[in-house]
Amino acid sequence: MGVRTPKAAAVAAATAGFAIELHMANGKIFAIGILSKIVAASGVAHEINNPVGFLKGNIQPALDYISDLFGLIDLYQERTSPPDPVIQAEIDEIDLEYIREDLPKLISSMREGIERIRNISTSLRTFSRADQDHKVPFDIHSGLDSTLLILKHRLKADDRRPEIKIIQEYGQLPAVDCYPGQLNQVFMNLLANAIDALEDSNKGRSYEEIQAHPNQIGIYTTVVDDQSIKIRICDNGVGMDDATQQKIFDHLFTTKEVGRGTGLGLEIARQIIVEKHGGSIKVRSTVGQGTEFTIVLPIHEK
Repeated sequence: MGVRTPKAAAVAAATAGFAIELHMANGKIFAIGILSKIVAASGVAHEINNPVGFLKGNIQPALDYISDLFGLIDLYQERTSPPDPVIQAEIDEIDLEYIREDLPKLISSMREGIERIRNISTSLRTFSRADQDHKVPFDIHSGLDSTLLILKHRLKADDRRPEIKIIQEYGQLPAVDCYPGQLNQVFMNLLANAIDALEDSNKGRSYEEIQAHPNQIGIYTTVVDDQSIKIRICDNGVGMDDATQQKIFDHLFTTKEVGRGTGLGLEIARQIIVEKHGGSIKVRSTVGQGTEFTIVLPIHEK
């Protein structure tokens, strides 16, 4: 869509740029494991919501004003015939008909950008929930969805590979008594590891080869019985051999090169699931085919 109005174009570009920068910043901060503390301490999400709410509230009045102005122009053209040559020249110069068609579309794209920022802010609040000293009922799906949205910058297509496909098959889960912030950290760790595994599997493969056999991450949830639920996170990445699977939850164990991982992620994930929530986490993997993590959590605190 072309944009002919400089100020409107600048606003739209700034909105889109802000969303992209926010995504990239989120990814970098998460990589060192401090975003939840920053968001909880500084109220970043709340500060984002204030200007976003202002912009969202003014979109519809702006569209109404635009409609009124175009109506006034129509009335003027109907009552002034033939048009003044100077005015007609200006109409031709600014391409009035193009503006009439394009300006509402531009405002609509700005509305979508604002909604996108609002969704990011909501996801940040969901992900960074400050855990209390006792477990609270939590919608597991909202935690998974917020984590995916925050990681979306890593899922998008680039010049090296197509978009990573996300398969979500959610069952009808009840609210689970848990520490939401800690569970979200586990989801973040497992999904980020899945993306890393897919990137490793792409090495030496062309864009066309990856497109023919696309990168995929599957997230499946189901109720096991009236006492527990199951979450499966799968990828079709490089996979792991048996020896690696035996060590994957060990202290400081990592398969990643220096600077890419700390070796703490899966060890902490196991502690959160097993020791904090009384659940279980297991891994099943085949070299060259992919990896599946299975988490079982009790629905109610024992």
